[in-house]
Amino acid sequence: MAQCTALDDPKSAWDFCPSVAAAYVLAVAFALSTVLHLYQAIRTRKPYCAVITLGTAWQMLAFIFRILSIDNPTNYSHYSTWFVLILVAPIWTNAFVYMVMGRMVYNFLARQSLCGIQAWRFGLYFVVLDVVAFLVQLGGAGMATGQDVPLDQVMRGLHIYMGGVGFQQAVIIGFAYLAFKFTQQLRREPFTERTPAAWRLTYVIGVVLVLITVSRPHAPSGHIGSRESQIRIIFRLVEYASGLESTIPRHEAYMYCLDTLPMLVASVLFNVVHPGSVMAGKESDMPGCLTRRKARKGQQIVMS
Repeated sequence: MAQCTALDDPKSAWDFCPSVAAAYVLAVAFALSTVLHLYQAIRTRKPYCAVITLGTAWQMLAFIFRILSIDNPTNYSHYSTWFVLILVAPIWTNAFVYMVMGRMVYNFLARQSLCGIQAWRFGLYFVVLDVVAFLVQLGGAGMATGQDVPLDQVMRGLHIYMGGVGFQQAVIIGFAYLAFKFTQQLRREPFTERTPAAWRLTYVIGVVLVLITVSRPHAPSGHIGSRESQIRIIFRLVEYASGLESTIPRHEAYMYCLDTLPMLVASVLFNVVHPGSVMAGKESDMPGCLTRRKARKGQQIVMS
C-alpha cells in the first residue's frame, strides 16, 4: 500500500490523505476549458468573456497549488494559495452569468429592460451584491480561522459567515426570479433566426444557476481540524447551524462532487453554448456609458 506523504510530517497542513491524481485530472480539465474560453473570447471579439476565462484559470491554478501543497505538505503558502483560489474563483462564474443575462436582455427584449432594470445596469447590480456577500463571508471566515482563537469569536465569525452565505443565496434566488421573468418576456417577442440560440443560452443559464447554488465555498475552521471543504450551501447551513464539529472536511468526495465538478460543468456548458457566438457581432455589444449619454443628449436636442 502506498504511503501518504502528505501525512508524514506532524507539521503537515493536511489532516487527511488527499488524492494527487484527482488534483492532476481537475487541473488538466480546467486548463483545457480555460484555453477554449480564451480562444472563443478572441474569436468572437467579446472582451467580457475574459471574466469566465479568469474563473476557469483560477480554478486551474487552485489545483496546481493543491498538487504543490500535497507534494510539500509543510509549505503553508502553497496550501493557503490553493484554498484562497478555490474560495474566490466561483465569484467570476457568478459575475459572468449576471453579465450574460444583462446582454441577453439588451439583445433579445425589445424594451431592453426587465422588471424596470435597464440591461446595462443588470450585471452591475448583481455583481456588486455578490461581491458584498463574498466580503461578508471572507470576514466571517477570517474571524473564525486561526490557532488559539476563543470559542466565542469562532462562533461569532461562523454566524457572520453563514449570514453572508444566506445573503448570497438570496441574491441568487432574486436573480433566478428575474431569469424566469426573462423567459416569459422572451416568449412574447417575435420569433427570429436568433430565437433558438437565445433559448439554448437561457437553458444553460438555468442549469448554471443550479450548479452555482450547489457549489459554495466553505469557511475553514482550522483550530478544530476542519481546514477544507466545499459543500452544498443549504446542507452546510443546516450542518453548521448547531455547532462546529463535522467529518465532511476529511472526505474529498464532498468537495469534488459538490463544488469542483459543478463549477467544471458550468464552465464547459459555456464552452458548448458560448454567449459570444449567440450574441455575435458589434451590433450585439451594449453601448458604453459615454455612448448612452450622447444618445440621451441627442434625444433632448431633438425634443427641444
